Amino acid sequence: MALTNGNEIFNAARKGKYAVGAFNINDLEWTRSILAAAQATNTPVLVQTSMGAAKYMGGYELCLHLVQDTVKSMGITVPVVMHLDHGNYEAAKECIEVGYNSVMFDGHDLPFEENLEKTKEIVKLAHAKNISVEAEVGSIGGTEDGIVGLGELADVEEAKTLNATGVDYLAVGIGNIHGVYPDNWKGLSFDRLKELADVIDTPLVLHGGSGIPKDQIIKAVSMGISKVNVNTELQLAFAKATRKYIEDKKDLDIDEKGYDPRKLLAPGAKAITETTEERIKWFGTPAIK
Repeated sequence: MALTNGNEIFNAARKGKYAVGAFNINDLEWTRSILAAAQATNTPVLVQTSMGAAKYMGGYELCLHLVQDTVKSMGITVPVVMHLDHGNYEAAKECIEVGYNSVMFDGHDLPFEENLEKTKEIVKLAHAKNISVEAEVGSIGGTEDGIVGLGELADVEEAKTLNATGVDYLAVGIGNIHGVYPDNWKGLSFDRLKELADVIDTPLVLHGGSGIPKDQIIKAVSMGISKVNVNTELQLAFAKATRKYIEDKKDLDIDEKGYDPRKLLAPGAKAITETTEERIKWFGTPAIK
């Protein structure tokens, strides 16, 4: 199946009060494992590259071709969206030119008026090529590709103004953070989420989906969150499974060629698939009929 933009998928999610997972890829194993989970559950999926991951993998064009070719080689039949995660202005423009189906322009660290004007420009460029656009209002806590956010709550009026640019989905700060959540984390602000969802019909995006308790994820989705980003959780699952393989000294088994990278990486890849399938269930993503 050819890749698609996110409009129909996430609009349906907002109306149906469920979410679709947005999972970061970091290499071939990540790509195959996430796509395998989507196919196994027969649900749409968004795969995304951060600027740092794309640089590590060889650039945006290579990443796009990797996903396109993997979809083809695996016989994936569910809708797949190729998305830029937390892109700056130049990265968003490059991904539009390369042919991503969806881009996020993250201008939260800019003065609001500059964020607004650049979002308008990205929307204009992307929509001319039938590409979805995600914008961000309010800082998401933690660190993403060197951008540090304090986790402030999104301003409702700013969110309404940014949404009026015609973005296709809007990332909002509601107490969520990137990376591992600290022990003293206060949880999501459902009061602020309700304020935002009451005045914005556009699908809302929850960044930092890794580590938020299941009950809070489910509640947020029921209130208007339509896209949930997951990255750290998959990295932790991969690391844990890979560590166990090595601690069990399976890599030292010469007769079984345990040192073969395909065997060394297999437990981690399986863990990614299993974690992705579990999160798809959390999000309530319905199987395609």
